[in-house]
Amino acid sequence: MEKRVTVVQWGLGSMGSGCAKMALQKKGLDVVGAIANSPNKAGKDLGEYLGLGKNGVIISSDAIEVMRRTKPDVVLLATNSFTKEVYPEIKKIIENGSNCITIAEELAYPKASEPELAKQIDELAKLKGVTVLGTGINPGFILDVLIIALTGVCLDVKKIKAARINDLSPFGATVMKSQGVGTTPEQFHKGVEDGTIQGHIGFPQSIHLIAGALGWEVEKVVQTREPIISNKFRETPHVKVEPGMVAGCRHCAQGIVGGKVLIELEHPQQIHPGMEGVATGDYIRIEGTPNINMEIKPEIPGGLGTIALAVNMIPHVLKSKPGLVTMVDLPVPRALMGDIRSLMEEK
Repeated sequence: MEKRVTVVQWGLGSMGSGCAKMALQKKGLDVVGAIANSPNKAGKDLGEYLGLGKNGVIISSDAIEVMRRTKPDVVLLATNSFTKEVYPEIKKIIENGSNCITIAEELAYPKASEPELAKQIDELAKLKGVTVLGTGINPGFILDVLIIALTGVCLDVKKIKAARINDLSPFGATVMKSQGVGTTPEQFHKGVEDGTIQGHIGFPQSIHLIAGALGWEVEKVVQTREPIISNKFRETPHVKVEPGMVAGCRHCAQGIVGGKVLIELEHPQQIHPGMEGVATGDYIRIEGTPNINMEIKPEIPGGLGTIALAVNMIPHVLKSKPGLVTMVDLPVPRALMGDIRSLMEEK
């Protein structure tokens, strides 16, 4: 059997660490390097850092040195959410001749927010003969790819409405801040105005991904962000919410096609929703022939789902045509339970 697929993990936060840990445990994958933008992680043994025991891979903050030395088949990039922020890192990966899978939300469909950078990534990747993919639980699966797959059994589609209702409690301080958890309603609205409270990142990407797959042309995406006010005291290790304060963000988006709202996506996120009788879940409603109604309760865990998709897409990316691709350009994602090398072919 051919040599193992070599992987470098770039970014060792909770998601990046999860990807590295999963990759280390998959047969046929060989994690040959780890890059941390935070210098205080440099010099540590990756296996030991992940709680798996020493494995001889030393974490470095010198990305170019790691990639030049290891020449990985693929780099898993987990550093930021936005195309502008990860573009320099993706450029370095491509110029090194490595494929890239990133969990940056905007990279699920970067043309929606940064068309010029998307074009540059695509052209450079094709020039170097490598593939770049953005994926994750959302965008990248629940509120776009899964919807698209379900429309495959429809003779026609008139309207799509979907919601992902989840629990923010397991997340850290950065997520709490971006969702406005722990603010007053006045502070929340001010944060939405100045951009410090963002809610969900990825609605334009999901809507354009869905519309493009179905042959619809999006005229515009309309988004709203409203505070979820708590009636009870709620607490996580990172935030305390008194009654009357904000427990989360109700973020909604509409895709306008032909002057009509044909795609409606909703993603209300709050801490401890069960305390006020809110059940988590993923819901998809397709109005068409036939009508489709799907429910997954509770919601698919976002962190685990994102980690799994990033690693599970490795064989598909390595077999893909060069360039910037989306999840709809590649085969159906699936769990990798055997030797990954058995799934490989020459590009």
